Amino acid sequence: MELRASEKMVVYQVMTRLFGNSNTTNKVYGSLEENGVGKFNDFTEKALGEIRDLGHTHIWYTGVIEHAVLTDYTAYGIDLDDADVVKGRAGSPYAIKDYYDVNPDLAVSVEDRMAEFEALIRRTNEAGLKVIIDFVPNHVARKYDSDATPDGKAVFGENDDTTLAFSAQNNFYYLPGQPFEVPEGYVSLSLAHDFPTKDGFFDENPAKATGNDVFKAQPSVDDWFETIKLNYGVDIQGGGTKHFDPIPPTWTMMLDVLLYWAEKGVDGFRCDMAEMVPVEFWEWALKKVKEVYPDVIFIAEIYNPAEYRNYINQGGFDYLYDKVQLYDSLRLIIQDKSSTDHIAVVQESLKDIAPKLLHFLENHDEQRLASPFFAGDARKGLPGLVVSALIDQGPMMIYFGQEVGEHGAGYSGFSGDDGRTTIFDYWGVPEHQKWMNGGQFEGGLSDEQEALRAYYSKVLNIARTSEAIVSGEWEDLNHYNRNQNHENYSDRIYAFMRHTDKEQLIIVCNFNAEHSENIKIDILSGLLDKIGLTNGTSVLLNDLLEEKARVWEVGEPIALEVQPLQSFVFRISEP
Repeated sequence: MELRASEKMVVYQVMTRLFGNSNTTNKVYGSLEENGVGKFNDFTEKALGEIRDLGHTHIWYTGVIEHAVLTDYTAYGIDLDDADVVKGRAGSPYAIKDYYDVNPDLAVSVEDRMAEFEALIRRTNEAGLKVIIDFVPNHVARKYDSDATPDGKAVFGENDDTTLAFSAQNNFYYLPGQPFEVPEGYVSLSLAHDFPTKDGFFDENPAKATGNDVFKAQPSVDDWFETIKLNYGVDIQGGGTKHFDPIPPTWTMMLDVLLYWAEKGVDGFRCDMAEMVPVEFWEWALKKVKEVYPDVIFIAEIYNPAEYRNYINQGGFDYLYDKVQLYDSLRLIIQDKSSTDHIAVVQESLKDIAPKLLHFLENHDEQRLASPFFAGDARKGLPGLVVSALIDQGPMMIYFGQEVGEHGAGYSGFSGDDGRTTIFDYWGVPEHQKWMNGGQFEGGLSDEQEALRAYYSKVLNIARTSEAIVSGEWEDLNHYNRNQNHENYSDRIYAFMRHTDKEQLIIVCNFNAEHSENIKIDILSGLLDKIGLTNGTSVLLNDLLEEKARVWEVGEPIALEVQPLQSFVFRISEP
């Protein structure tokens, strides 16, 4: 399956265990039996077709690789995890227990869990979508316990010299002479709930360094205490010296993991906390994967803009998260805490790498647009959706339920009530469940939700197929027009252009949720010449969102009344 050259990448992220769960009990710290869990098989041909038609090209199945959980699968030869080092009952999808297996929660038949995932890959591809899964290279579960490592391959940690705090030949970092201690407060946090093996003790001696670079025998409850840090040959406590010759064992073991999943037909990897792994490893490993599987893509979760170009140019990543720049800017604008003037500042700073940046307004780490912690109303995110999806050539990502106004409300267990959909607990996702509608994947929504989903579909399909968006240039229209003191052209408006020789789009967004804006947009003669328009001629401005057209006399200001939260996507055409 190859992405057509005329398409932009649009990703649908799903928390796999939550997507198909129809159970609405939502008991705090509820077990799998009480709260239910979604399965691979819930991604039916109908569900996948609806996701594709919404405008997507890829699905990121989050939480596929086996991670620590508290559901008892000992009858299937899977060791029970220790509740003292598992967050919630369902566990973190980023506390990997076995790099060569899938989460048994997701299978109808636990014995056939890998076959069910392989069938999902085929079903997804047959629906016209590509498959992305997580690759978690920085850390593993506190109790990494692989029973599926291929014959002849080492299990992480089994050959380590645990008497050494650091050795480039070790997979982990150690604290010799210090046993691990469960974080203060974690025992009492959920002691009232029926957690198996929760006794305040976890047998790890010597203690290993925790995933977020914490070198303490007792990490805090706010640390990634459920994980242990992997060693790529960097002596973190020794000033960060690098020991990459010979190639550390962790490098070759991780390459084996990537090749294993690529061989199964996975089309891409979202690489968790990629910047916590040395860029030299990525440079080495990605080249080797692409020698065998040239079409496999790699997306880096990264939060340091100073490292963006290193992870693209040296590391070889196809795409990077753009959370710190565009997402953070749009969040403040949506909350009416910042000016749209900052959008152009961000885009100018990233212009050389813009096609490599993945945009989003929600994902599993971020608060839901509709939650009171963010916007309080999913519709307030619509101008941000238009900007994120259309401002450059880079991919766009939607988080499941975003398109129907999922609010992330409710105290679920370890996740708490913070405006996010839990990644640690067995849970039902209420607004998304309405769209699921008992497996019909249509109907069940309110009129407002249907309108919201239809709007998402229009924007995403424009992003996916429009030549000006897929391959065109970006031009800021805001700076000049804001400085011309046009009446009522406030800092809640953002206007820009995308264009190629064959298609020109003028895009105008109003982030004001309360008031309409009457504005005039001038396009300077130099830009008119660049896109091949002549002063005095008449053209049509066809709004691709509302399917209406107006006449524009080129060279004259474009006068618009922009309703609250309204956007225009005008395609210029002959009258």
